[in-house]
Amino acid sequence: MSALDPQFFGAVGRRLPALERFAVSGRVRSVVGLLVEVEGIRPALGAFCSIETGRGEARLEGEIVGLREGVSLVMPFGDLRGIRVGAAVRIEAGVDRVPTGAGCLGRVLDALGRPIDGKGPLVDVAYRPIDSVPVGTVTRARIAEPLDLGLRALNVFATVGRGMRIGIFAGSGVGKSTLLGQLASHADVDVSVIGLIGERRREVREFIERDLGDALARSVVVVSTSDEPATLRTRGARVATAIAEGFRDAGRDVLLMMDSLTRFCTAQREIGLATGEPPTTRGYTPSVWNQLPKLVERAGTTERAGSITGLYTILVEGDDMNEPVADAARSLLDGHVELSRRIAERGRFPAVDVLSSVSRVMPDVTSAEHQALAREARQALATYRDAEDLISVGAYAEGSDPAIDRARRLQPALQAFLNQPRGEVTSLADSVAKLRSVLRGGKA
Repeated sequence: MSALDPQFFGAVGRRLPALERFAVSGRVRSVVGLLVEVEGIRPALGAFCSIETGRGEARLEGEIVGLREGVSLVMPFGDLRGIRVGAAVRIEAGVDRVPTGAGCLGRVLDALGRPIDGKGPLVDVAYRPIDSVPVGTVTRARIAEPLDLGLRALNVFATVGRGMRIGIFAGSGVGKSTLLGQLASHADVDVSVIGLIGERRREVREFIERDLGDALARSVVVVSTSDEPATLRTRGARVATAIAEGFRDAGRDVLLMMDSLTRFCTAQREIGLATGEPPTTRGYTPSVWNQLPKLVERAGTTERAGSITGLYTILVEGDDMNEPVADAARSLLDGHVELSRRIAERGRFPAVDVLSSVSRVMPDVTSAEHQALAREARQALATYRDAEDLISVGAYAEGSDPAIDRARRLQPALQAFLNQPRGEVTSLADSVAKLRSVLRGGKA
């Protein structure tokens, strides 16, 4: 048989699909902290690999997070126990794409895009790259349409536009998860994509069953819990964003909710410190401030139909609204909503501090009357807050200041307006009408 025999090459071609898809292999040189140092391979940064563990045929997946003097730094996706020096490491192909499409609705996925809800494999899905270039500066459509969230406090005082990015800043235990569930249920969107990043395992099921409820049918939930490696937590945020991009490119209006952006940043800090980056303020590494804008800029509008409205929670340390992640997020996002522990302790939910909350696109998506009513209500709330100590100790005499007198009269109705029990929905138009009634002497 000639070496150029067509039958020979035909036989080889038929066997190629049966070959393993691993193209390159190396060996473990050492295991240091969270990292596995691998030699003998020249992969690209971000490539996936699998490591021989010595536990039967089980292999441990990981990601290349650094390259150093001929050594690849791998951060595994699981427990490092069982890895030994000299173990084979193989570079994998085809794992940098995530599922999106109608088949993802109603499903709960992990940070690798795999279903974890026991409902079987995904069907009717398409696959797209996990990372993409944000919509161009010039091709990004202006935000000109309000998004009805169904919550009076946000509809009136921090009106969200379709395609904007807004942050919910809160300490622990002030109703953040409950608020997210309400928004997923009430918001006027086609699809909700929810990334639960760094949450406790117990909280995930509670959120899905108690807070999300029936809204799961039009939602996709991506989960990466607090006990998972940092690479999976950062990947979970990117997977949720990629899924939202898939729906947006199909012409759908998407609400992308990420809880929380802070835990994405702390996971990236872990990766940065492990790979030798110098720490800066509160230990955050330079790569955190590089990756944060790349993530949030992927939300937004395009010139075509479809949009991604990004809603990111920021868990502030010690209720410090100026800590590094909060400060950076505030500068990158189009608005911010602050949840107040003081308001939550008084039993008003959602505990939105409307005086500290801002939507930068509100003037572009609301009427002049809406803006005037919101401004008038803010002035009344601010006036009462400034005089509250005098009023509470009886040091203020009625009639001393007409502005304070009016703020006192309006206070009960304004607080009732801002209080909204779970399950109660108020449209944007009705929210404005109710506020008008309150300010003109009516009731909420």
